[in-house]
Amino acid sequence: MEKVLFFGNGPLADYALKIISEKCEVIFHARSKEDLEKIKQLKSEYPEAHGILASFGIIIKPDILELFEPEGILNIHPSLLPAYRGASPIETAILAGDNDFSVSIMKLVEGMDAGPIYYQTTLSNLPLNKTEIYQELAETGAKWLCDNLTKLPKPIPQNEKKATFCGKLDKNMSFLTPKTDTAEQTMRKIIAFQGYPKPKYTFFGKNCIILEAHTLNQGETAPLTIPCLNNQSIAVDILQPEGKKPIDAKSFLNGYKK
Repeated sequence: MEKVLFFGNGPLADYALKIISEKCEVIFHARSKEDLEKIKQLKSEYPEAHGILASFGIIIKPDILELFEPEGILNIHPSLLPAYRGASPIETAILAGDNDFSVSIMKLVEGMDAGPIYYQTTLSNLPLNKTEIYQELAETGAKWLCDNLTKLPKPIPQNEKKATFCGKLDKNMSFLTPKTDTAEQTMRKIIAFQGYPKPKYTFFGKNCIILEAHTLNQGETAPLTIPCLNNQSIAVDILQPEGKKPIDAKSFLNGYKK
């Protein structure tokens, strides 16, 4: 069983680690900058250990990168690199209108997501659900890694001319802007912003997090809607008023509509 030193935080790391732990011996899980000293110590004790990273969010300096040469630290990145380098590739893909979602296994280098590629694949027909997209991409990348740790192919350099970038999500993005967005654009924001930064809209003077919603079909009615561009609408199914518990749309109207 191959030994692994794992770096990662958040849902991508959690889903990937579950698979890796079933097929490899995970010696240590680094979650913080302080954990990097422990990585140095353990890499010295277990020089054969592979480094695997998924959404760590902390810069790894050359002294640690060099410990894992020549294969490097293997980064599970949820995009078809060099597209969507950066902190929010899945959310950015959802917001961009993508229907296919990809994962790349790359060698970590000093440049942001700029290392050569060991493996890439694209998954089609995934439900437009942020949690499921995270899970499918993480598990796909982790399974490939576990099956190929001892027989990694030669990595292929990325095409820098085709690189695109995405930044961190910000709380200032939370409030929906349906007056200037179509129903599809609004729906994709609701999906992309689940968990963080949380999609919000104001009903009857009350700020609410939109937890579940769907595009209103022609002729369909719903108790609570968000009007969008081009006379389109979003039906809100479950929402959470500020400081309160989640509630369905009908119950919300009974309690808050004057």
